[in-house]
Amino acid sequence: MPPATVIPVPAQPVLPVVGSDAVFPVRRIYCIGRNYAAHAREMGGQPDRDPPFFFCKPADAAFAVTGEAPTDWPYPSLSDDVHHEIEMVAAIGVGGRDIAAADALAHVWGYGVGLDMTRRDLQAQMKALGRSWEVGKAFDHAAPMGALHPVSEVGHPSRGAIWLDVNGERRQQGDLSDMIWSVAEAVAELSRYFALVPGDLLMTGTPAGVGPVARGDVLNGHVGGLGAFSIRVV
Repeated sequence: MPPATVIPVPAQPVLPVVGSDAVFPVRRIYCIGRNYAAHAREMGGQPDRDPPFFFCKPADAAFAVTGEAPTDWPYPSLSDDVHHEIEMVAAIGVGGRDIAAADALAHVWGYGVGLDMTRRDLQAQMKALGRSWEVGKAFDHAAPMGALHPVSEVGHPSRGAIWLDVNGERRQQGDLSDMIWSVAEAVAELSRYFALVPGDLLMTGTPAGVGPVARGDVLNGHVGGLGAFSIRVV
């Protein structure tokens, strides 16, 4: 019998699974930075093949986006400059450490569509002070994500359009083949820093065109064959 807890056990963050009543429990959310060349340039960097860098969002930043109608997404506090970053999400189903790139895709359970929402003004303040980006990246609801698709249904997408429209205007446009580091390479590199565990998520980077959102905006996203994704900022 498990021990009694001194406070109520927090709810387990979960994401829906396409075609199933089952859900995917979320353990950690990892993000790879500047994994598309054009985005690296727009953020003031130079794309190259140096080892990628990673940052985290808390598990409960995962915010499930369901259905074809826009899901209301709350504009965060303490910011006047919140940016969208459309990304493919890889869901880890088999754990491991120091995974070889040739074996890494066997550790991926499925894929989905997500947004790395960023309080850009707070991130910029932290950069200027030489401090962690956490307040810019790890706030409540900072990772809206659609339902996950199992690899058995969609394979391992490596090509296909990735785009985001805001109020019907195309803001971001790219192709999964534009990634500097493939999903397999990113998973392998990430596993050198952290022991990966089933339930971990990896946000795999965003193409160029990131920009601000405002209350009332409707964002429609698309990644390969991973279904519709839509939020309304409220």
